[in-house]
Amino acid sequence: MILYGHPFSSYTQKALIAFYENDIPFEYRVIGPDEPAHGEQLAAIWPLAKFPVLVDGEAELFEASIIIEHLDVNHPGRMRLIPAAPAQALTARMLDRVFDNYVMTPMQAMVSNQLRPEGSRDPYGVDQARTALETIYGWLDGVMAGRTWATGGAFSLADCAAAPSLFFADWAHPIEAQFGHLRAYRARLLARPSVARAVNEARPYRAFFPLGAPDRD
Repeated sequence: MILYGHPFSSYTQKALIAFYENDIPFEYRVIGPDEPAHGEQLAAIWPLAKFPVLVDGEAELFEASIIIEHLDVNHPGRMRLIPAAPAQALTARMLDRVFDNYVMTPMQAMVSNQLRPEGSRDPYGVDQARTALETIYGWLDGVMAGRTWATGGAFSLADCAAAPSLFFADWAHPIEAQFGHLRAYRARLLARPSVARAVNEARPYRAFFPLGAPDRD
């Protein structure tokens, strides 16, 4: 298998966590100026050139959630990331979308705004993103009360999504002490070996975080 991505990409990290959870072998083709051929290959597969993208034989898969589902079906390991029980599987998929759409998306809106030229920034949009994050922090804090991982006792697809989204979101808009259950969950995620490996691989790129990476984590 070939995975196209970048270590500092939140969605690449999401996919990497699934690979690392089960020690699945793959070839990692990092997108960047040092490897222009990788970018050309990616664009030939997926014209939007968004990553991660997985090539597994004849299969070409886009979107981190789909890549993780593919691994769970076609390359299962000791850790099944889609729960076997249908109700729990739905919960994992639902929370996967929550973390991508309601944590990652407003965080990325704040980051993208910082990358705009000074005269075209959107303070109102940033305020909306902060409000959205504060709202979802409160909701997730309630969800995580009494839970170790997102769906309960077993690490899953939802946790693969949660790790990078909460990691970067806390940099953009800190998770305050009042959300103790969510803060503790983020800490558990960062302590998990698969997540810690993805975070450490991205450490050399922290200076590129547009909002300024805090001196922690």
